[in-house]
Amino acid sequence: MKSIARLLFLLSLFTWNLLPAPSIAATAADRMAGVAKVDITPNYPVRLSGYGSRRDEHEGVEQHIFAKALALGSDAEGPAVLLAVDNCGVPAWMRDELVKRLAAQTKVTGPRVAICSSHTHSAPMLTGVLPNLFSTDIPPEHRANVERYTRELMDKLEQVALAALANRQPAQLALGFGHASFAHNRRGYAFRPEDHSLPVLRVVGADGKPRAMLASYACHATTLSFNKVHGDWPGCAQEFLEKEFPGAIALVAIGCGADQNPNPRRTYEYARDYGNALGEDVQRIVKGAMKPVTGRLECRAKQIELPFDKLPTRAEWEKRAKDKNAPVAYHAKVQLAKLDRGEKLPTKLSYLVQVWNFGRDLAMVFLPGEVVVDYSLRLKREFDSERLWVNGYSNDVPCYIPSERIWTEGGYEGAMAMLYYDRPTRFARGVEQRVIGAVHQLMPRGFRR
Repeated sequence: MKSIARLLFLLSLFTWNLLPAPSIAATAADRMAGVAKVDITPNYPVRLSGYGSRRDEHEGVEQHIFAKALALGSDAEGPAVLLAVDNCGVPAWMRDELVKRLAAQTKVTGPRVAICSSHTHSAPMLTGVLPNLFSTDIPPEHRANVERYTRELMDKLEQVALAALANRQPAQLALGFGHASFAHNRRGYAFRPEDHSLPVLRVVGADGKPRAMLASYACHATTLSFNKVHGDWPGCAQEFLEKEFPGAIALVAIGCGADQNPNPRRTYEYARDYGNALGEDVQRIVKGAMKPVTGRLECRAKQIELPFDKLPTRAEWEKRAKDKNAPVAYHAKVQLAKLDRGEKLPTKLSYLVQVWNFGRDLAMVFLPGEVVVDYSLRLKREFDSERLWVNGYSNDVPCYIPSERIWTEGGYEGAMAMLYYDRPTRFARGVEQRVIGAVHQLMPRGFRR
């Protein structure tokens, strides 16, 4: 009975693609594309990010983790580079540094660099992301290893981006959509929306063989909570695909899954089940009929400001510093220390909205932070969902980005998570419209409904 139940569980994780599988040979290469990957697994102890309850450095490596890069376009066109990184969150300062390094050596400019974090909670902590995660000071020797890993990752991001650019060859792109079903809305409210779309971009070389595939799904990478390095379900999906397509590199990004968790979870077996199920669906899409993506790649970005709500007074901070809730108290003490140093607490968050469009064939939206599912669902209502791809956790992971609905409801995603990200308070009302408005400004008219 257990084996039958497990089989039914696995079958429920994906839907079958019933389209025939025609040849995927490139008929006429229409652009240059390069792909590369680098192992970013630490070979020394370092704290993992994502869970505040883990106070020790990691206890081993269960699965290697990677940074991967997909370079698109010739130097004459102006190339673009998309990186997929197995980490809880790559901060904005690292993207800025990568842009600076690439600009000094290549034709790549700022809007043409996108970094997508897998948000695995089983990868090393990085300097500048979730600084209050543990609600206590990090010991100097632990912090030194975090800073060491951050420096090494910075160099490897440059390395893999340059390798992908150097590896460009004639290729064709194609777009397809599938469906996954293991994400579940984790908020305890009556209205619990989900987004189970699985967009896939296929890169085929002139020899007709897949060189790369990029997929995205709106779900937290929180199947696992052990103190060992692992890519969680995104890592398992990439591993599956690279075994099925020898010589190809698989990249996995995360959609607007900030309020979505895999369920059930907490075993390596579940992480592999989810990754394999998603990988099998991507495999069928890649082998099936896909829509050619031939349009010229255009990249735009806009820096906007998201205002915070009214900041607490010093007296309120002092009261909170005595709170019995450790995260609340520690957060308040950190703010008081800033004030004592003469620093001003920020009143707004700088936020980069980015849109890449391939002519009228496909538009990719890159949103920083832990973006809740309402954003992707709204954008799919306002733009053509069959040509739209929305990524969260892109270019920075500064905090949760709540929708108007979640801001009103409150809770972890609406307010409390700001403690761990060291933001002074929750956002002011109206953040959703600011973000959506920026997407509208950047999106070509041909994608609007």
